[in-house]
Amino acid sequence: MKTLGVIFSNIHDKEITELTGKRTLASIPFGGRYRLIDFVLSNMVNSGISKIGVITKMNYQSLMDHVGSGKHWDLSRKTGGLMVLPPYGAGDNSLYRSRFEAICGIENFLKHSNEDYVVMSDCDTVCNFNFNDVVEKHVANHADITVIVCRTELGPSNERRMRTAVEYDKEMRVTKVTTSDKLSGKKVLFTNMMVISRRFLLRLIDNADEWGYKSFSRDVLVRGCREHRIFAYEYDGYFSTVDSLANYYARSLELLDKKKRDELFYKDGANIYTKVRDSAPARFTGDAKVVNSLVADGCEIEGEVRNSILFRGVKVARGAVVTDSIVFQDTEVGENSKLHCVIADKSVKVLEDRILSGHSTHPYFIAKDTVI
Repeated sequence: MKTLGVIFSNIHDKEITELTGKRTLASIPFGGRYRLIDFVLSNMVNSGISKIGVITKMNYQSLMDHVGSGKHWDLSRKTGGLMVLPPYGAGDNSLYRSRFEAICGIENFLKHSNEDYVVMSDCDTVCNFNFNDVVEKHVANHADITVIVCRTELGPSNERRMRTAVEYDKEMRVTKVTTSDKLSGKKVLFTNMMVISRRFLLRLIDNADEWGYKSFSRDVLVRGCREHRIFAYEYDGYFSTVDSLANYYARSLELLDKKKRDELFYKDGANIYTKVRDSAPARFTGDAKVVNSLVADGCEIEGEVRNSILFRGVKVARGAVVTDSIVFQDTEVGENSKLHCVIADKSVKVLEDRILSGHSTHPYFIAKDTVI
């Protein structure tokens, strides 16, 4: 079965403004050496999808630098491969304002593709997922749309984000879809990953004005769940959503758990790929102390690092202590400085004898290129 991939790189930028001021959500660093887009790209490639379009909007220079021609995901090809799609809405060359407008903006891309099915995904999802099984069930059910869902429990801290809850019958046919920012308790949530028939998608675009469709969630899923053949596919593996700075912090430090790390990066032999950089190995001096941490190549550690994630090229000077923190590429921590529950963006310089501390529910954030 021929399947086309479509990735939305900017849909949730406003939810993590601290990290998306100068980059897309897709290019947010994650896990020591990866970017968020690496997970969905790898999932599609591992599922045999060889033609993938990435819908952009703004601040996508770092994203283009990261994905390049797609060769690190085996997507540098004469036919198909990786394509960055222009950030314009339908018809008037304006930036899209919703997911549905973004889809309408790639109508020509869809029309000139010959794949029967389209896998669409946002970049706020972190998982190791093979789409082959869900595509097979989509075909067997003669479905128009198959939404991938997972069971989760939402607490009070989750109430402010717009989420989509799904209900379905014993045949997995969707009977009700609810979109709200006040969902709480145990819910079956739409993961922002789906399979949709390409011809059906083009029909939605062609009839959007006549049917009054402007929002994919509200108009296609909520209003259309009885009219269209929409099915659910429940995923029960490791899955996390990056939808706030505190959530990014928590989901990142989860990777210090080896079981979760192995399930995410090496599930059933399916690896997560990223851009390869030929950096020197990390260097630890005789006085360095590193406990339960992920330290990327190119780091120089003279001080102490505990329960933290350090990206490439980070320097921790003598006497410095970094605990429960996430330190991005090329950041320097000066002598005798202390970082606790801190997220430091790229190329930050923390001078000597500084003490910076946040909390696990509200990490202290340092913007890119800041000197403290």
